[in-house]
Amino acid sequence: MPETLKYGVVFPQLEIGADPIVIRDYAQAVEGLGFDYLLAYDHVLGANPDRPGGWKGPYTHTEMFHELFVLFGYLAGLTQRLEFATGILILPQRQTALVAKQAAQVDVLSGGRLRLGVGIGWNQVEYEALNQDFHTRGKRIEEQIAVLRALWTDPLVTFKGADHSIPDAGLNPMPVQRPIPIWFGGMADVVIERMARLGDGWMPNPTDMEQARRLIDLLHTSLARHNRRPEDFGIDIRLSAKTQPRADWTPFVETWRGMGATHAGFNTMGAGYQTVDEHLAAIRQFKDEMGF
Repeated sequence: MPETLKYGVVFPQLEIGADPIVIRDYAQAVEGLGFDYLLAYDHVLGANPDRPGGWKGPYTHTEMFHELFVLFGYLAGLTQRLEFATGILILPQRQTALVAKQAAQVDVLSGGRLRLGVGIGWNQVEYEALNQDFHTRGKRIEEQIAVLRALWTDPLVTFKGADHSIPDAGLNPMPVQRPIPIWFGGMADVVIERMARLGDGWMPNPTDMEQARRLIDLLHTSLARHNRRPEDFGIDIRLSAKTQPRADWTPFVETWRGMGATHAGFNTMGAGYQTVDEHLAAIRQFKDEMGF
């Protein structure tokens, strides 16, 4: 069981708006309250629900999502110690070398404060628009991890794989962290095995505790299979102001902490807050409840 948890907040993408001063003030307030990290969700495009064939995803073109690397690059110079976490970046719909470059740049500008959470996603419309194959995304991400780590650790890389070819080339500047930590999102059994083999940590989606315990057992079994220790593998949980009353916050966090959670993030999106001040007031309540 970790002696101490790191506490974070989920950037309220859907409600914060596009005013850069408001975004700055929010991040600086989060850092000033003593939180360890800011986690942000990722979408490049939103689909029109009236498109041919319809749309059943949770987000449409009406929801605002700031681009993660640009957002974190902006905030890097406005904060001193706040870690930035992508939660999660949909990696297989992107060019891998470009992701490596963007992530390295954020890591440089922030002084080594980036944690890259990745996953395969669910939005087929985005994959089509970004000219990537939705159906091979699970296989593609594994090679992408190898390419990212090579580019972040070696000044020159020669790589030939199923989806990537790098002919003796490299990044400049290199990241501060070599390599940048890569955490996985997702809840499927195959994803648990993949992260145990390739990842530095897990960002689970909210789920019931029975399912959580089953996945933790599977994770520990998979880590052991790859000669890895649970103590060296992070778990970043999230709790929601929308769905979880304050009386449940501490029991939820402590239960997960007993299962090895290393990070706990508080999500204020969708909870009915109308202003940034209301989001920050809820965050202060979370801080008080956790006692840090």
